[in-house]
Amino acid sequence: MIKTISLSLPPSEAADDKHIRAAIAADCGISPNRISGYSIQKRSIDARSKQAKVILQLQVFIDEPVAEAPVFDPQLQDVSNAPHAVIVGAGPAGLFAALRLISLGIKPVILERGKDVRSRRRDLAIINKEGIVDSESNYCFGEGGAGTYSDGKLYTRSTKRGNVQRILQLFHHFGASGEILYEAHPHIGTNKLPQIITAMREQIIACGGEVRFETKLTDILLDGDKIKGVRTADGSVLHCKAVILATGHSARDIFTLLHEKHIAIECKPFALGVRIEHPQVLIDQSQYHCAVRGPYLPPASYSVVAQEHGRGVFSFCMCPGGIIAPAATAPGELVVNGWSPSKRNNPFANSGTVVAVDERDFATYNFTGPLAAMHYQQMVERNAYKMGGGRLVAPAQRMADFVDGRVSSSLPACSYLPGIHSTPIAEVLPKEVSAALKKAVVDFGKKMKGYFTNEAVLIATESRTSSPVRIPRDKETLQHTQIKGLYPCAEGAGYAGGIVSAAIDGERCAEALRYYLLGASA
Repeated sequence: MIKTISLSLPPSEAADDKHIRAAIAADCGISPNRISGYSIQKRSIDARSKQAKVILQLQVFIDEPVAEAPVFDPQLQDVSNAPHAVIVGAGPAGLFAALRLISLGIKPVILERGKDVRSRRRDLAIINKEGIVDSESNYCFGEGGAGTYSDGKLYTRSTKRGNVQRILQLFHHFGASGEILYEAHPHIGTNKLPQIITAMREQIIACGGEVRFETKLTDILLDGDKIKGVRTADGSVLHCKAVILATGHSARDIFTLLHEKHIAIECKPFALGVRIEHPQVLIDQSQYHCAVRGPYLPPASYSVVAQEHGRGVFSFCMCPGGIIAPAATAPGELVVNGWSPSKRNNPFANSGTVVAVDERDFATYNFTGPLAAMHYQQMVERNAYKMGGGRLVAPAQRMADFVDGRVSSSLPACSYLPGIHSTPIAEVLPKEVSAALKKAVVDFGKKMKGYFTNEAVLIATESRTSSPVRIPRDKETLQHTQIKGLYPCAEGAGYAGGIVSAAIDGERCAEALRYYLLGASA
């Protein structure tokens, strides 16, 4: 007999096989020796009551052998001599699009402006130690894109757009822990993502695909309303009939190129604000309702949202046991992001805390047209750099001081390596953002005990929450509304918001491209 059951156990018991088997026996009303084995289908934490519980959904085998889980087959093939398509960008969307093209019998040629993971690390070290940004190799540009250094969170709300489980299985196939297949909030960790991304690239090349690093797209070549190729920074031309544009949300030169070529793009509202960092122990105490978290619970996370002055204010990319990193893509700008290692064992918890902004706000600063949001975003990032004093030192202020309008006389220890400088955050952010944020953090403190505290520090600016443009595409073909063979894809085009949703959109674009390139009979 095979049964699916759900158990609610104390964390220490949920980590122990003997206790799990005893709980299964009690739930099923059988002797423990009748249990042949079990597999975890889903694991989550319920911390709503004073005693946190671990919820396990299990497949239980009673009086019969344990069935082996089917081996996942990505169905890759040799495409060395197959028709080819160009993918611009080696982030999650580009890599998963490439793997899907290979399974569909098309050769992917990935053009990545940045460097491979190993080479990229040296440039990140210079950013952190010296405050110098390489505009082609940074936390956003390079192999794996921003996703490589954006924590590796693998949960998404985009279940209606594609097969989430397939994406998780592919990550597992390339080296991620099997836990991502059943955790309610799967997470890989920034320290482990580079090896996984490298394995994906090596598989793409082994199947006959190409990955060209330090190869920057500078032009899209057209024959009327059809793609005929692309040009790169060294003057080379690569002829092709189809291009997946998976550049990520920070490729401002690509947005500008499309606008200058009169290829339609649209201004898109986004959200902007700060990273807020607390001691992790405060978040643990608040979320788990205990003085000490203990060894059987993971560092706690949180999610908060409010409406202030008619604007949405919300936490974004929360990183328990995490680190704040400098994510600018050009000199003279300051952007912060957050990530966590796989063990989430740093002493701080950080989260983007951002305010929705739209065309009305952009127009206040005389930014109009399709690139208005991008210019507004850039304005704030440049002001943050200036207010921090240079070298990527970030403007920072304690939370209660920010609300009360006091300059912080001192700042707490912080995970942001380039350093922080006491600055009135209200002078860094646009007034409409600052006003909503002041109200929101007080309200969040009412919902979440311990959140509103001067032990927390606000660090500016968190501004790359999503793309500031949308590149329009047909809902059925996924091609650009004007250009046949051009597939705007994932975050950079305004159709995704994280690693998994970007990967799903990459696969969808690959499937649509296959139909366009090879036809229905292929």
